[in-house]
Amino acid sequence: MTTSPVLTVPHHPLLLHKLSLMRDVQTGVKEFRELAAEVSLLLAYEAMRDLETEPVTLTTPLATAAFPMLSGKKLALVAILRAGLVMTDSIVRLVPAAKVGHIGMYRDPETLSPVAYYSKLPADIAERRVFLTDPMLATGGSAVAAIENLKAAGAQSIKLMSILAVPEGVKRVHDAHPDVEIVAAALDDGLNDHGYIMPGLGDAGDRIYGTK
Repeated sequence: MTTSPVLTVPHHPLLLHKLSLMRDVQTGVKEFRELAAEVSLLLAYEAMRDLETEPVTLTTPLATAAFPMLSGKKLALVAILRAGLVMTDSIVRLVPAAKVGHIGMYRDPETLSPVAYYSKLPADIAERRVFLTDPMLATGGSAVAAIENLKAAGAQSIKLMSILAVPEGVKRVHDAHPDVEIVAAALDDGLNDHGYIMPGLGDAGDRIYGTK
């Protein structure tokens, strides 16, 4: 596992195996979507490692004892549309009490700058630990803008979850929001001239939804 104050990369064999299948150009839409959901669950396991617990007295079929259960702040899952949806839709199965929000962003193909078009967040976002999902942390523009949106709404505890990241995107997020930790399945080499992650896996949204 690679861990820093900024970035955590689990380096788990099962996670890396599924990510390699996602990278394969021969992987079809159905399998890619399923793999993205499975990778998201594995990332959530790591990203939520520091959730607070408290002992609760329960009775098993054999005894009564204290066992750990989640405590502290409630959770919110916020997807950067559209590709972040597959991540939140899978993770909410782990934490069904979490509220779900959506931030619509697209990247201008000429300037590579993010353009916001939609935002719908839980009204009590300030009281929740927020897990922001963005499968591809490339230039970092969309992630930075989404985090600014969350903070403007009152969010104070934010963690970014990405399937792939590159040093450029990590640096941009850290420079703008040093309090936000990033959890990614892999840190790739960098960006090509069009702002795509290399070696990457292509456009995550197109591969998840079968569009081009």
